[in-house]
Amino acid sequence: MTLTDRLNGINLYLIGMMGAGKSSTGAALAQTLGYQFFDTDAVVEAAAGQPVTDIFAAQGEAAFRQLETKVLAELSAYRRLVVATGGGIVTQQHNWSYLHHGIVVWLDAPPTVLQERLSGDTDRPLLQGQDLATKLTTLLAERQPLYTQADVRVSVGAEDDVAAIAARTLALIDQRIRSEADSAVLN
Repeated sequence: MTLTDRLNGINLYLIGMMGAGKSSTGAALAQTLGYQFFDTDAVVEAAAGQPVTDIFAAQGEAAFRQLETKVLAELSAYRRLVVATGGGIVTQQHNWSYLHHGIVVWLDAPPTVLQERLSGDTDRPLLQGQDLATKLTTLLAERQPLYTQADVRVSVGAEDDVAAIAARTLALIDQRIRSEADSAVLN
Protein backbone atom coordinates (compact mmCIF):
# COMPACT_ATOMS: atom_id res chain seq x y z
CA MET A 1 0.00 0.00 0.00
CA THR A 2 1.46 3.37 -1.02
CA LEU A 3 1.41 6.54 1.05
CA THR A 4 -1.18 7.99 -1.34
CA ASP A 5 -3.39 4.97 -0.57
CA ARG A 6 -2.83 5.36 3.18
CA LEU A 7 -3.71 9.06 2.97
CA ASN A 8 -7.05 8.09 1.44
CA GLY A 9 -7.59 11.59 0.01
CA ILE A 10 -6.78 13.45 3.24
CA ASN A 11 -5.51 16.97 2.58
CA LEU A 12 -2.08 18.19 3.65
CA TYR A 13 -1.81 21.71 5.09
CA LEU A 14 1.64 23.27 5.22
CA ILE A 15 2.18 25.84 7.96
CA GLY A 16 5.27 27.76 9.03
CA MET A 17 6.98 31.09 8.68
CA MET A 18 7.21 33.00 5.43
CA GLY A 19 10.31 31.82 3.61
CA ALA A 20 10.16 28.29 5.07
CA GLY A 21 9.42 26.84 1.62
CA LYS A 22 5.72 26.00 1.95
CA SER A 23 4.82 26.91 -1.65
CA SER A 24 7.73 25.17 -3.37
CA THR A 25 7.54 22.12 -1.11
CA GLY A 26 3.74 21.99 -1.43
CA ALA A 27 3.93 21.93 -5.21
CA ALA A 28 6.48 19.09 -5.09
CA LEU A 29 4.36 17.12 -2.60
CA ALA A 30 1.24 17.53 -4.73
CA GLN A 31 3.05 16.32 -7.82
CA THR A 32 4.41 13.27 -6.01
CA LEU A 33 1.05 12.35 -4.47
CA GLY A 34 -1.08 13.14 -7.52
CA TYR A 35 -2.88 15.83 -5.49
CA GLN A 36 -3.86 19.35 -6.50
CA PHE A 37 -1.80 22.22 -5.07
CA PHE A 38 -3.13 25.51 -3.75
CA ASP A 39 -1.36 28.44 -2.12
CA THR A 40 -3.80 30.38 0.07
CA ASP A 41 -2.08 33.70 -0.71
CA ALA A 42 -2.47 33.10 -4.46
CA VAL A 43 -6.13 32.13 -4.02
CA VAL A 44 -6.77 35.25 -1.89
CA GLU A 45 -5.13 37.40 -4.57
CA ALA A 46 -7.24 35.80 -7.30
CA ALA A 47 -10.46 36.24 -5.30
CA ALA A 48 -9.68 39.84 -4.32
CA GLY A 49 -8.29 40.80 -7.71
CA GLN A 50 -5.26 42.41 -6.10
CA PRO A 51 -1.94 41.44 -4.53
CA VAL A 52 -1.67 40.69 -0.80
CA THR A 53 0.44 43.83 -0.34
CA ASP A 54 -2.40 45.96 -1.75
CA ILE A 55 -4.97 44.23 0.48
CA PHE A 56 -2.81 44.97 3.52
CA ALA A 57 -2.26 48.58 2.44
CA ALA A 58 -5.88 49.37 1.59
CA GLN A 59 -7.81 47.24 4.08
CA GLY A 60 -5.34 46.13 6.74
CA GLU A 61 -4.22 42.80 8.12
CA ALA A 62 -7.62 41.98 9.68
CA ALA A 63 -9.35 42.15 6.28
CA PHE A 64 -6.65 39.95 4.77
CA ARG A 65 -7.05 37.39 7.58
CA GLN A 66 -10.82 37.26 6.92
CA LEU A 67 -10.23 36.53 3.24
CA GLU A 68 -7.60 33.95 4.14
CA THR A 69 -10.03 32.18 6.49
CA LYS A 70 -12.73 32.15 3.82
CA VAL A 71 -10.29 30.61 1.32
CA LEU A 72 -9.17 28.00 3.85
CA ALA A 73 -12.78 27.11 4.66
CA GLU A 74 -13.56 26.61 0.98
CA LEU A 75 -10.44 24.54 0.29
CA SER A 76 -11.00 22.30 3.32
CA ALA A 77 -14.26 21.09 1.77
CA TYR A 78 -12.26 19.29 -0.94
CA ARG A 79 -10.03 16.24 -0.84
CA ARG A 80 -6.67 15.31 -2.34
CA LEU A 81 -5.18 18.79 -1.87
CA VAL A 82 -1.85 20.08 -0.68
CA VAL A 83 -2.39 23.59 0.67
CA ALA A 84 0.44 26.01 1.41
CA THR A 85 -0.90 28.49 3.94
CA GLY A 86 0.18 31.99 4.87
CA GLY A 87 2.54 32.11 7.83
CA GLY A 88 -0.03 33.81 10.06
CA ILE A 89 -2.97 31.52 9.32
CA VAL A 90 -2.38 29.76 12.66
CA THR A 91 -2.99 33.00 14.59
CA GLN A 92 -6.74 32.79 13.94
CA GLN A 93 -8.01 30.10 16.31
CA HIS A 94 -11.02 29.15 14.14
CA ASN A 95 -8.66 28.28 11.26
CA TRP A 96 -7.56 25.22 13.21
CA SER A 97 -11.01 23.68 12.72
CA TYR A 98 -10.32 23.74 8.97
CA LEU A 99 -6.68 22.69 9.26
CA HIS A 100 -7.67 19.65 11.31
CA HIS A 101 -9.65 18.36 8.31
CA GLY A 102 -6.27 17.09 7.14
CA ILE A 103 -2.69 16.53 8.23
CA VAL A 104 -0.96 19.71 9.38
CA VAL A 105 2.74 19.87 8.48
CA TRP A 106 4.99 22.51 10.04
CA LEU A 107 7.99 23.42 7.91
CA ASP A 108 10.32 24.64 10.66
CA ALA A 109 13.15 26.80 9.36
CA PRO A 110 15.45 28.65 11.78
CA PRO A 111 15.54 32.48 11.71
CA THR A 112 18.95 32.52 10.00
CA VAL A 113 17.58 30.52 7.05
CA LEU A 114 14.44 32.67 6.88
CA GLN A 115 16.49 35.86 6.95
CA GLU A 116 18.75 34.64 4.15
CA ARG A 117 15.77 33.64 1.99
CA LEU A 118 13.77 36.81 2.65
CA SER A 119 16.46 39.48 2.48
CA GLY A 120 15.56 41.88 -0.31
CA ASP A 121 11.95 40.61 -0.51
CA THR A 122 9.73 43.69 -0.80
CA ASP A 123 6.45 41.82 -1.36
CA ARG A 124 5.80 40.77 2.22
CA PRO A 125 3.67 43.34 4.06
CA LEU A 126 4.62 42.20 7.56
CA LEU A 127 8.31 42.78 6.81
CA GLN A 128 7.96 46.37 5.67
CA GLY A 129 9.64 49.18 7.60
CA GLN A 130 11.46 47.08 10.18
CA ASP A 131 14.74 45.33 10.68
CA LEU A 132 14.30 41.91 9.05
CA ALA A 133 16.05 39.89 11.76
CA THR A 134 14.09 41.58 14.54
CA LYS A 135 10.75 41.18 12.80
CA LEU A 136 11.35 37.52 11.95
CA THR A 137 12.43 36.75 15.51
CA THR A 138 9.37 38.51 16.92
CA LEU A 139 6.93 36.77 14.54
CA LEU A 140 8.50 33.38 15.18
CA ALA A 141 8.29 33.87 18.95
CA GLU A 142 4.58 34.73 18.63
CA ARG A 143 3.75 31.89 16.27
CA GLN A 144 6.00 29.03 17.38
CA PRO A 145 3.63 27.82 20.16
CA LEU A 146 0.91 27.62 17.48
CA TYR A 147 3.12 25.90 14.92
CA THR A 148 3.97 23.20 17.48
CA GLN A 149 0.33 22.05 17.31
CA ALA A 150 1.04 20.57 13.87
CA ASP A 151 0.72 16.82 13.32
CA VAL A 152 4.16 16.63 11.70
CA ARG A 153 7.23 18.85 12.15
CA VAL A 154 9.82 18.98 9.36
CA SER A 155 13.12 20.71 10.11
CA VAL A 156 14.35 22.80 7.18
CA GLY A 157 18.05 23.62 6.92
CA ALA A 158 19.91 26.09 4.76
CA GLU A 159 21.41 23.31 2.63
CA ASP A 160 18.09 21.52 2.00
CA ASP A 161 16.60 21.66 -1.48
CA VAL A 162 12.91 21.25 -2.26
CA ALA A 163 13.28 17.57 -3.21
CA ALA A 164 14.97 16.74 0.10
CA ILE A 165 12.37 18.63 2.14
CA ALA A 166 9.52 16.97 0.22
CA ALA A 167 11.03 13.49 0.67
CA ARG A 168 11.54 14.06 4.41
CA THR A 169 7.98 15.39 4.70
CA LEU A 170 6.50 12.34 2.98
CA ALA A 171 8.54 9.99 5.18
CA LEU A 172 7.38 11.75 8.37
CA ILE A 173 3.73 11.76 7.22
CA ASP A 174 3.96 8.06 6.42
CA GLN A 175 5.48 7.40 9.85
CA ARG A 176 2.68 9.40 11.51
CA ILE A 177 -0.08 7.53 9.64
CA ARG A 178 1.48 4.15 10.43
CA SER A 179 1.86 4.96 14.14
CA GLU A 180 -1.79 6.12 14.30
CA ALA A 181 -2.88 2.91 12.58
CA ASP A 182 -0.82 0.85 15.06
CA SER A 183 -2.38 2.76 17.98
CA ALA A 184 -5.87 2.13 16.62
CA VAL A 185 -5.16 -1.60 16.38
CA LEU A 186 -3.90 -1.70 19.98
CA ASN A 187 -6.93 0.14 21.34
